[in-house]
Amino acid sequence: MKIAVVGTGYVGLVTGTCLAETGNEVICVDIDQEKVQKMKNGIVPIYEPHLDVLFERNIKQNRLSFTTDLKAAIKDAKIVFLALPTPPDEDGSADLSYVLGVADELGKIIEDYKVIIDKSTVPVGTAEKVDAAIRKNAKVEFDVVSNPEFLREGFAVDDFLKPDRVVIGTESERAKKILEGLYKPYVRQGNPIIFMDEKSAELTKYASNAFLATKITFMNEIANFCEKVGADVDAVRRGMGSDTRIGKRFLFPGIGYGGSCFPKDVQALVKSGNEEGYHFDILESVERVNHKQKTALMPKILDYFNGDIKGKKIALWGLAFKPDTDDIREAPALYLIDQLIQNGATISAYDPEAMSNVQENLGDKIHFAMDAYDACNRADFLVIATEWSVFRHPDFERISNQLNEKIIFDGRNLYNLDLMREQGFNYISMGRESVIL
Repeated sequence: MKIAVVGTGYVGLVTGTCLAETGNEVICVDIDQEKVQKMKNGIVPIYEPHLDVLFERNIKQNRLSFTTDLKAAIKDAKIVFLALPTPPDEDGSADLSYVLGVADELGKIIEDYKVIIDKSTVPVGTAEKVDAAIRKNAKVEFDVVSNPEFLREGFAVDDFLKPDRVVIGTESERAKKILEGLYKPYVRQGNPIIFMDEKSAELTKYASNAFLATKITFMNEIANFCEKVGADVDAVRRGMGSDTRIGKRFLFPGIGYGGSCFPKDVQALVKSGNEEGYHFDILESVERVNHKQKTALMPKILDYFNGDIKGKKIALWGLAFKPDTDDIREAPALYLIDQLIQNGATISAYDPEAMSNVQENLGDKIHFAMDAYDACNRADFLVIATEWSVFRHPDFERISNQLNEKIIFDGRNLYNLDLMREQGFNYISMGRESVIL
């Protein structure tokens, strides 16, 4: 099947590459000429595990190509995916200008029937707006479908190739038949393709992300309370997670969620509710608590040093909002860096993938280390902000030799408390007793 994917951001590039992997002929469109040229040369513009292998293979086998020419890209395509950015406006609402701008262009250039798919995360009612924008100029039949993505950064390739479910919002039997055929290779183990109306599909994505954001935030509040009463959040988490009604996932406490999806989607759903005269009281609390949680380590650090960290050098492990990605959007580490600098500290940071992205934002405000141990060189203490696997089993003796004082502030609870006692570290984490030797 011939497919066009408009937009080569995180969602668009993963979608296009994975569709090509099952034999489809995919052409990806982007207005950024420099980016398109790099992709033609085999350079993957984002970091995502396993994407590079599929990307290179499908380019070599002529199933995946790139262009800046929208008209040429969609000419022979039966399906057109819109994987365009929907960034939050100042009021939190999703900016649909990119989506509707391309929809307007499509209406002028489509010459035969096509299925136009909203792959971007968009508010309820967007499919109707896209349909209207295309229909304004179109002279042929088409269908607009909502097909939200459920890709976890760090696991996106597996999530696309082996999805838990595929949600498709359309009431067109013609579109249903085409998309059922498109997605059949990905659900051979029996996971469902769920058809529904467009509005319900649009809301399904927002509701899913908002619920997961709520679950994370609830657990963070439990962790904060554990510290007040002397409970251990790890024990509480295991006790809760064994209840099948709750489940084990998304119960790990930390310093808040970030990324391109949860913050934006919670904001957009709250804004959509306000526009309809409905207030999402729970989600407004989730936003407020999560914002505060991103800097939850600061009071612990200041309390330990009697309110004064001026002149302290801090080793910081982790900059991405989560491991296995270079995405720093709404990353808790950035909020923490800002407060540490405001308090007069200097920072030596290391992240396996995200340092170049942070350097573009912060320039020389912080030092970027060669590796995790280099970050600790002559630092006064260590702060952990992202739970990369490479940080889970470090050489503690080497760390202790590098640091001026054996102190770790862990925003992701990577280490066992008994291990920290054995290694002789003062260790302060989330929702657990502090190890102070």
